[in-house]
Amino acid sequence: MKSTKRIIQISQPMMGQEEWEATKEPIFSGWITQGPKVAEFEKLFAQRHKVKHALAVSNCTTALHLALVALDIKAGDEVIVPAFTWVSTANVIMYCNATPVFVDIDIKTFNIDCSQILKKITSRTKAIIPVHLFGLCANIDEIRRIAPQLKIVEDGACAAGAGIEDRPAGSLGDIGCFSFHPRKSVTTGEGGMLTTNDDKLAERMNMLRNHGASVSEEQRHKGPKPYILPEFDMVGFNYRMTDIQGAVGVVQIKKLDKFIDERQKWADYYSQEFSSIPWLHVPYIPKGYKHGWQSYVLLIDESKSPMKRNDMMEYLQQNGISTRPGTHAVHMLGFYKKTFNIKSQDFPGAYAANEYSMSIPLHNKMTEEDFRYVVEKIKSIK
Repeated sequence: MKSTKRIIQISQPMMGQEEWEATKEPIFSGWITQGPKVAEFEKLFAQRHKVKHALAVSNCTTALHLALVALDIKAGDEVIVPAFTWVSTANVIMYCNATPVFVDIDIKTFNIDCSQILKKITSRTKAIIPVHLFGLCANIDEIRRIAPQLKIVEDGACAAGAGIEDRPAGSLGDIGCFSFHPRKSVTTGEGGMLTTNDDKLAERMNMLRNHGASVSEEQRHKGPKPYILPEFDMVGFNYRMTDIQGAVGVVQIKKLDKFIDERQKWADYYSQEFSSIPWLHVPYIPKGYKHGWQSYVLLIDESKSPMKRNDMMEYLQQNGISTRPGTHAVHMLGFYKKTFNIKSQDFPGAYAANEYSMSIPLHNKMTEEDFRYVVEKIKSIK
């Protein structure tokens, strides 16, 4: 009998019969665009993240874009972003014809280096987008202390369920933005969420996600005159979530803490097993921080390691273990490098993270045997 090669994916969504059953209600009801299931998902997400408002959208990129539009970011404005993040964080600033201003990261946390923010602020700086990378919250309190005049948009793409002390991600800044991509701890396939405690911002973002309409489709259809079209007093976007996705989200959000607790258990296992390897740096978690564990990301010290990071990833791939760099240094990507004339070494922390970080499998479909196999193969690198 032919043996099947072991393959451990970098991530897999944890979905099953319950999510499948949940999709039937919107399908059979005929209400499949944004409607009651999205509203239920929003309510549950807001409760879990201790915010007044949660607004579901098509993905985290559109959430970030809507956040900036709602804050009236426009041409001539500057928005601060970390140099090591997914490209969307910078792209949404370009969508607004504003200018992204990169700040290096603290290589220990992979998050924005707060000590370097002040020197990047000018009279044109209107906002900052700190990223809760891999599920670890950026130090929002320190950012607010340093720059109280700036609006804070949390890029919490990786950070559903994460927090600082008893304050969840998404409640720390002015607006929070989340992703439900399949690599996240909870998923709706694609999808995103905006959070805020500001009533006026919530109202504005609610209209902006629905073409700028004065009332939603659901409100109009259930109102006394569904045949009367709404007013459109602003230029908006079609950034809505479907009710099919919302139905899946309702099931997934109820499992969020269970998923994170399980990931925490195995992240602790990884860190314990790898702590004795001199060329590996395990994730650092400041006291009082709750990690969301979207990813478990190691940092390779190539001055001590027996092989280079990329060779290591190739070796693990050959042994059925998927890996990735943590993410990319945006300032090193072609468009940003050329447009803003940036050198790779201008942001040494982001450069090091780009070249030497390695994300290894951590998800809720992995078995104990899978985790032990990953550890065994990494320890075999000599």
